[in-house]
Amino acid sequence: MQDLQTPPSAEARQWAMLCHFAAFFGLVFPFGNLLGPLVVWQIKRDLDPFVDAQGKEAVNFQISVTLAGLACVPLMLILIGFPLLALVTVGALVLTIIAGIKANEGQAYRYPFCWRPIL
Repeated sequence: MQDLQTPPSAEARQWAMLCHFAAFFGLVFPFGNLLGPLVVWQIKRDLDPFVDAQGKEAVNFQISVTLAGLACVPLMLILIGFPLLALVTVGALVLTIIAGIKANEGQAYRYPFCWRPIL
C-alpha cells in the first residue's frame, strides 16, 4: 500500500488518467467504454496502488454507465428513455473528464452515483 503522505509518481498519475480516458473507446467500439478502462487497468494495475484504485473506480463507473444505458433502451418505448439516455451520456462524459483531470493531478477520484461491484 502506498504511503498516504507520498504523492503518486508522474507515470502512475498518467496511467491512472488513461484508465479514466480509455472510456472514450466507447465512441469507436461497442462497449469500448467498458473494455478500454478494463484493459488499461489489467495491464498497469501492478505499477502503483494509485493506478489500481483509479482503474477499479473507472471500470466500476463504466459498468454503472453501461447498465444505466441499457435500462434506457426499453424506456424508449414510452419516450422517456431518449432524454434519460442523453442525460446518462452527458453525465458520463463530464464525470469521466473530471476524473481523468483529478487523477492526473494525483488526487484519488470517486465517481458519484456509482455501483462498485469490483472492490
